[in-house]
This record gives sequence, structure tokens and C-alpha cells, in this order.
Amino acid sequence: MRDRFPWILALIYAALFTWLGSIRYNVHRNFVDFGIFAQTVASVFGCFCNAIEGSHWAFHFSPILYIVGAIVYVWHSPLALIAVSAIGGALAIPPVYALVLRRGDRTIARYAALTVFLYPPLQGLTFNDFHENALAPAAVLWAFWAFDAGRLTFAVFAALIAMCIKEDQAIFMAIAGGAAAWVYRGTARATAGTLVAVCGVVLAAVFFCVIQPHAAANPNWQPVRFYAWSSGDLQTLVPRGIAERLGFIILVFLPLLFLPFRSSVIWLAAAPFAEVLLSRMSTTYTTGSHYAGAWIGYVLAAFAYAVRNLPLVRVRSLVIACCVLCVVELAIANPLHPGMNLRAWQPRDVALDRALSRLPSDIPVATQEEAYTHLALDDPNARLLPEDARDPLDACFVLVDRAFPDSPRLQEYAAAFAQLVAAHRYALVEQQDSIELYRRKGSCR
Repeated sequence: MRDRFPWILALIYAALFTWLGSIRYNVHRNFVDFGIFAQTVASVFGCFCNAIEGSHWAFHFSPILYIVGAIVYVWHSPLALIAVSAIGGALAIPPVYALVLRRGDRTIARYAALTVFLYPPLQGLTFNDFHENALAPAAVLWAFWAFDAGRLTFAVFAALIAMCIKEDQAIFMAIAGGAAAWVYRGTARATAGTLVAVCGVVLAAVFFCVIQPHAAANPNWQPVRFYAWSSGDLQTLVPRGIAERLGFIILVFLPLLFLPFRSSVIWLAAAPFAEVLLSRMSTTYTTGSHYAGAWIGYVLAAFAYAVRNLPLVRVRSLVIACCVLCVVELAIANPLHPGMNLRAWQPRDVALDRALSRLPSDIPVATQEEAYTHLALDDPNARLLPEDARDPLDACFVLVDRAFPDSPRLQEYAAAFAQLVAAHRYALVEQQDSIELYRRKGSCR
């Protein structure tokens, strides 16, 4: 680990994706989840909540957000969230290098690290709206490295960090710990594996049986909607759904030349892949989504073990080919969608930022994604326009920006809101070019 190469790669990765993420934020291309997490981390030492979900505990077990909240408290900027995500992705590079180097050649370890740097799903996860999932691959990989190196205290610590990122990692780590306890039975590694397994089971049980039911306003755990299969969903499964999942598998493993399947460690990725592939919604098995954080750590660990166990005469050409295939996939199916998410700053961006800066910091306003993501960190009362035209709207203020006509919430609710204005439920109080601010009639703070 004294080789500077993986750390330099990690530093470049963190700086690059902080920069790219800031460009995306400045041109209002973040989606709903960025606002959700901005409000959540801004309130971690209070309600741990946001205007969309209510209590975040009702959705996920993510105490790691207390650390993120402390960072945001010191560095009160949306750029802090972007940087945390970028650093999380960057920290996945050194442990893969170290795992390969333990039994391999330094040059091969460097190419393996470069493969992680270029790996499209990891880039898509890092560049996506901030999620706690962005921190999972690094935590998982550092746990594998420490366990492999015999640094068992650090391995248990890294595994606990992974469990505190999201409840599914508690389950996955419990499986990994149980497997380690069986494979290395009778040794100190087995003891560490047993401890990880027990902690994973306990944390999952505490969340699902105590924390989530207590925090939830609705008895149904909201993420279950991904698995609420209907007859209509089953009809689209063949052939379209199966084809989509096969395409996803190719995008995941082709850049790695399917090398992870040469290691038995890939079995530990079975549960994470089941989580995303059994969903009825394609969002979970999209390489550019935050759900990739569930499985990337286990896949890259399997890749590292496979690379270091291959004959030296063959492996160099294989890892070079992996780097090339990563570049090819980024050129053909880039999960960053740079044409959509990275563009020059436009007058409409300047105008919207200026309008938002003039609003009070706690105004109870419903708006579209472009504005909500920029208000969320400082305005706990900011929320989105309803997703369905049939849903009621009770916000005191509504802000719309017609200069962003592709905004999903504006498209979904524009007609319904026009009816509310026509019925004199809301009245226009200020307009500057394409930006309109409405106030609800009657008592309103």
C-alpha cells in the first residue's frame, strides 16, 4: 500500500467527479433524490427527515448519514455531498490494488486499479445524485482487503461501516461473515466472520422489527413496491424484462471480461444481484443508478481475487483488455449520460438561481426538481409538486419555472395546477420572465 499509484488514481477520481458533479448541480440536472438527501443530512441532528419521505428511518437504516451530516454542518454546501460521493467512489480503488498485489505483480495490480477507475457502473454510481449507497463499495472492499491481510479488527470495523450504510448491506455482510466462519472454521478468521454475521443479523432485525415500524407513518415498507409484482408486470417479463436483465448483466461483467466468475467470491454477490434483478422496476438494474452500490463491492472483490489467481503470463493482457473494454463501454453506453447532464451554464440557470436566492430560507414552497434540489439544503419546508394530478396540493407557495419544460413534475402537475389557479385557489404574486411564484388563497404562513 506504499505505492503511490492507487492513491494518485483515487485523488484524480475524487477531484474529477467532484468537478463533474458540480457542473451537473450548477445546470440543475440533479433529480429528486439529491434534494431528499440534502434535507436529510441537514437535519441528522434533529428529525433525520425530509419533506418527501418524512423520517428517513422509515425507509432505510443509514446511520452513516450522521457522519455526512457533520461534514455538511462544517462545510454547508451542496458541493459537500458531491465531494463525499466522489471520495466514496475513489476509495474503492486502493483496496482492489492491494488485494491483487498480495499475490501478484505490481504492474498487474496497477492495471486492476485502473480498471476500477474506469469501471462504468462505479462511475455511474459516483456521478448519480448523492446516496448513502455511493459509500458501500469502498466499505465492502476495505473489509475484504483487511480480512485477506489478516487485519481482522479492521475487517470487522469496515464491515460494521458497510452495515451502517444501508440495511441491505447488513444482510449481505451477515451472509459474507457466515461464509467466512464456515470456510475458515477453527481459526481467528472464523471468529471474525461469526462476529460480522451476528452483527449483521442483529442490525437487520433491529431495523425491520423496531426502528422502521416506529418511524413509519405507513405500515407498509415503501421499498416493497419494487417487488409488488402484478399480472401486467409478469406479461412484460418475457421477453422484454429478461432481455433488459441480460443486457444489464453484460454491461456489468463485460468490462471485467467476466473474470469475477473465476472466483468463488462471486457467490457473495448473489444476494445483492437478487435484490436488484428481482425488482419489477428497471431502475434497480440500471448501471447508472444508485442501486449499483449494493453489488459493486462484491463484484470488484471477486474480480481482484480472480486476477491475482490467474497465471502471470496471461493476466497482464487480460487486465489491459479490461481497461480497454471499460473505455469502450463508456463511449457506447456511458452511465453518466454526459449529453444530458453536462452542459454549459445557461441564462435560465442564472435566472433560476437568482430567483431562489431571493426566497426566505424556510418558505413552505412546492416546486419542480430543478428548484427543489437547490432549495433543499437550506429550506426544510421545500417540497415537490405532486407526482399525480389527482393528488392534493396544500403548499402555501408554488414556484414554477417554464424555462425547464422537460421537468417531470412540471409536466405531471402543470395541468392540475392550472385548474387550481383558474379556480382562484392560488394567485400569482410575482413573475420574472419564465419564473412564477404563486400564493395559496386563505390562511397561509
